[in-house]
Amino acid sequence: MGRRIAIVEDEPAIRDNYAEALRKQGYEVSTYEQRSSAYAAFQQRLPELAIIDIGLNDEPEGGFDLCRDLRAMSESLPIIFLTARDSELDTVSGFRLGADDYLTKDIGLAHLQARIAALFRRLELMKTPEVTGELITQGNLVLDTDRMTVILSNSPVALTVTEFWLVHALVRFVGHVKTREQLMQAANIYVDEDTISSHIKRIRKKFQSVSDDFSSIETVYGLGYRWIDS
Repeated sequence: MGRRIAIVEDEPAIRDNYAEALRKQGYEVSTYEQRSSAYAAFQQRLPELAIIDIGLNDEPEGGFDLCRDLRAMSESLPIIFLTARDSELDTVSGFRLGADDYLTKDIGLAHLQARIAALFRRLELMKTPEVTGELITQGNLVLDTDRMTVILSNSPVALTVTEFWLVHALVRFVGHVKTREQLMQAANIYVDEDTISSHIKRIRKKFQSVSDDFSSIETVYGLGYRWIDS
């Protein structure tokens, strides 16, 4: 069997269409029409990637709630929002909750499949034996690009796949300003500038939960962000 994907979507025709297309690609697909049934299944066994709609039956924000629950279960599980809601507020909210991607339902199946494959390719890096890992050390930070792990002051920082590549882009070039567009390219995501800002805020909070005085990610107003010695 291929990798396990969960689709949480309350419209049967859309749910079945996505599931059939992904099964043809070799994935093992489970489908759910409501948050409660998906949550119960995830408590028994997590998928390897979750595709979630925001509005689920009588829960307008059910997908957001499920994303929050999933992130509590796993910091690294790839999560994609696939929804008809294309407002900036919804997009930012999705990324703030820890989603790795936010797509609208007008995208083609080929695009969706490409985004899924990209997330799985990045996850494969985590399986690389540690001895072959490329380590980047900056002060009290150690970043292992092959295993996709980040250690700050000997404590692990739990980052999503997308967050890891944003940090990687900054740490590789200490002191160099990275524009939001460059950060998007580094993380292989296509979002607006406000969403990148939301990602950075979330990353800062995660580092600060490990070290209260963390201040290495500096905002360069009007340009972007850079990693500095602190």
